[in-house]
Amino acid sequence: MPPRWPRVTQAAVSPAPWSKPSRAAGPVEVPFVGSARSTIGVEWEIALVDKQTRDLSNTAAEVMEGVGALAENPRVTKELLRNTVELVTDVCDTVGEAMDDLSESLDLVRRAADPLGVDLFCSGTHPFAEWSSQQLTRSPNYDELIERTQWWGRQMLIWGVHVHVGVRSADRVFPILNALLLQYPHLLALSASSPTWAGSDTGYASNRALMFQQLPTAGLPFQFETWSQFEGFVHDQMKTGVISQLGGMHWDIRPVPRLGTLEIRVCDGVSTKRELAALVALIHCLVVDYDRRLDAGETLPTMPPWHVQENKWRAARYGLEAEIILDADSNERLVTDDLNDLLERLAPVARSLGCADELASVADIPRRGASYQRQRAVAQANAGDLTAVVDSLIDELRQP
Repeated sequence: MPPRWPRVTQAAVSPAPWSKPSRAAGPVEVPFVGSARSTIGVEWEIALVDKQTRDLSNTAAEVMEGVGALAENPRVTKELLRNTVELVTDVCDTVGEAMDDLSESLDLVRRAADPLGVDLFCSGTHPFAEWSSQQLTRSPNYDELIERTQWWGRQMLIWGVHVHVGVRSADRVFPILNALLLQYPHLLALSASSPTWAGSDTGYASNRALMFQQLPTAGLPFQFETWSQFEGFVHDQMKTGVISQLGGMHWDIRPVPRLGTLEIRVCDGVSTKRELAALVALIHCLVVDYDRRLDAGETLPTMPPWHVQENKWRAARYGLEAEIILDADSNERLVTDDLNDLLERLAPVARSLGCADELASVADIPRRGASYQRQRAVAQANAGDLTAVVDSLIDELRQP
């Protein structure tokens, strides 16, 4: 998100259990502003593609200039790579409101891109583009990222969707975050859209998920029990120079203290508005369901980190055909079978949030085939021609 983070300060509180005894200072204080309502916000990364070659187009600056000429204060931002723009919603109360916001921004970008000979598409990766041909957006944060991560940082030719959901207070953040990890494989399998890399089929449904975790501060979050433990972690990260600001922590699910949200960054890039609405609804319902269960005095479910890690790999590798681990007792089930029960459990929550239709459409993704499956089918039908895959993704993004 574009906003700057608040300054963190030293606090006279007990150190986290693993803090070194020799530390003179306690953990930093990380104020969590809290959100009175379970609001949502969505960030949707969109790739720019040359109309003729179907390769990526490093024209984000020109597109952004065109967007600025069409609208005042557009909710469109630059990204690390100059082949990408990001659509960022305002704070929304419903999935429908967020999708209307994104549709408006997408229309602006398309109007600005079209005269430049540029089309738009969204997927976890581009089927055949080479990372070495891409140009970087210059900024102090991006320059620092590339200087530190080098080859892996320059490889990040990937796109995703980030969903923010408002959380009332800091003490609720990690119980909800830890519980959400049980649905990590569902979200990744449903959104998986990155089967190819630089012209080759990787054998994975989501190559993006495994690429991104190569960055030193990316990947699965740690499962803290309390907010003070998280503050101890932030102290350690800042003291040792791992991060200089909280925005440098790129977990797949992370708290955003300044905004009072949990940010779910699990999903690959999503190529249709209908599927995006379905996934945003699923995420919104999950967070609200867990929040209400806390109100009811429940202890939310958790899973050992080794099971969470295995589930991420299984979903990335096998997508909707993954057999996932369900609980700490190591029970397993096909992800799509478990998804059906999950959607039934969340249906009352969706009705209360006004997104019953969007949540119900989650079930259409396995029936239609997830994006990684559709991309492979197009490639096979066109004798391996990956430009046809790009064409299909561009067409999907144009659908209402």
